[in-house]
Amino acid sequence: MESTQQLKLSLLLFLAVIIIGTVGYMAIEGWNFIDAFYMAVITVTTVGFKEVHDISTPGRIFTVFFVFSGVGFSLYVAGAFVQFLVEGNIRSIMGRRRLDKNIDRLKDHYIICGYGRIGRVLCKNLIQRKPVSIVAIESDPSKIPELDEDKLLYIFGNASDESTLIKAGIQRAKALVAVLATDVDNVFLVLTARQLAPQIHIVARASYAGAESKLKAAGANSVESPYELGARSMAQRIIRPTVTNFLDLVAYSHSRKDIQMEEIAVNKKSKLVNVMLKDSGIRQLFNLIIIAIKKPDGNMKFNPSFESIIHEGDTLIAVGEDDNLKKLEEILNPA
Repeated sequence: MESTQQLKLSLLLFLAVIIIGTVGYMAIEGWNFIDAFYMAVITVTTVGFKEVHDISTPGRIFTVFFVFSGVGFSLYVAGAFVQFLVEGNIRSIMGRRRLDKNIDRLKDHYIICGYGRIGRVLCKNLIQRKPVSIVAIESDPSKIPELDEDKLLYIFGNASDESTLIKAGIQRAKALVAVLATDVDNVFLVLTARQLAPQIHIVARASYAGAESKLKAAGANSVESPYELGARSMAQRIIRPTVTNFLDLVAYSHSRKDIQMEEIAVNKKSKLVNVMLKDSGIRQLFNLIIIAIKKPDGNMKFNPSFESIIHEGDTLIAVGEDDNLKKLEEILNPA
């Protein structure tokens, strides 16, 4: 039986004992409700106050049996209450330790700072689109039930504190996303994160246009404005509805496995390094379309020709079936 249920049961039993004692004194001694109730409470709790009235012989006999039974129930209630407190604290401590151990094992994970509306949707899309390891940082205690419900690893604390970011494993993380409530908080967070992990990829949210330059100066690799992105998306849906529907299907659809888009980095160990696209077998073996190649310097080559050579450090943008994309990733990034 859970400690919470045991506590509720013990309280109900204790109340039943008080009621029995009150009714017994009213029936045997003829006292009013207040006197009988008061006598039942001081008897069962053994506080040692004097009797409210003289007790008859039948009343004394009833009191003897009432003391033995009532004291036992009182001890049971006290024990259940202590157990409830102790088990609750232990469960909380053990749960936190498990979370900390799981976070300590992570590598190349994503740190999401802020679990508000944007942070929660972001985490769900990351997990649905491409299962990854995520650590959320949140300072609002009201968000903890949502984090538990979503079964995420999380740290309760200020994301701008160095100790919190270190606890989240920022030195081992692949990327950090700053989606705190204000631009000021995000700027300070980006500054702190960049000092702790110079190589980490940082994406930040900006609520106002003027904050974008400050966030990039603080060290953010890219800055996104949800309002601007939303307005652009609405404009494109009006002007190019078919194109946007196609892009939604490729980028966000989880039901269609035959058309997915993925970016895959080319590892130096890959057998396709320094191989032309026409000789790579990507189209013939995996039925995939390479729509772009991103170079290490950031230049993007769209619709590359068959004579284009795959180099180490390139990132291929491919479209096709999800299973075939995974097979290509195994070739481009061999273990």
